[in-house]
Amino acid sequence: MNLSPAGPNSAYADVIQGLRTSYDGGAESRDSDTKSAWKVAERAGFLGRLREQECRRLLEIGAGTGQDSLFFAENGLDVVATDLSPAMVARCVAKGIDARVRDFLGLGEEFPPESFDAIYALNCLLHVPHADLSAVLAVIRSVLRPGGLFFLGVYGGQSEEGLARSDHHDPPRFFCFRTDEELQRESAREFEIVDFHAMAIPDGRFQSLTLRRPE
Repeated sequence: MNLSPAGPNSAYADVIQGLRTSYDGGAESRDSDTKSAWKVAERAGFLGRLREQECRRLLEIGAGTGQDSLFFAENGLDVVATDLSPAMVARCVAKGIDARVRDFLGLGEEFPPESFDAIYALNCLLHVPHADLSAVLAVIRSVLRPGGLFFLGVYGGQSEEGLARSDHHDPPRFFCFRTDEELQRESAREFEIVDFHAMAIPDGRFQSLTLRRPE
């Protein structure tokens, strides 16, 4: 994806409203999307880890229309979903999911410390600027119990941030891509790395991290 270079002071607060508008407008079409086989496999792999660790209460952040939240709920987990788009959250609620409108930095205002056994974030933290990732990861860590698991999956592989030049959303969305080294280094500041792998996918490259909050 070609990005327009970001300004020197890009910050999460500056990109939230554009993202909210973009995703509000795309909620209906996204709700009919068919999940790619590799996404299904990643999701199933994380569910297996949750069962091994007897995790019960899961938070999905950047939940979109709630397809993954519904999957986890149907597999016996107590699920809460958040998204910064009210239209996306409405789609989650229509599926019977407990869903709230929240951005990443507001999670600590919505949930008490150590509220969840697990957190799932698929292709949403790529909207967080480089300068804010450490703060976002710290907030995520705060609402996860010690020993809890965190799935972080994003497109990436190169270090680049900015607005997508040919985005089909209106307005164009902000993205921040990271190298494998950058992503693992930032994650390791707050979490233990259980697994990292990257894979070539039809529309680019996907980085998959399973993390644990230290006991």
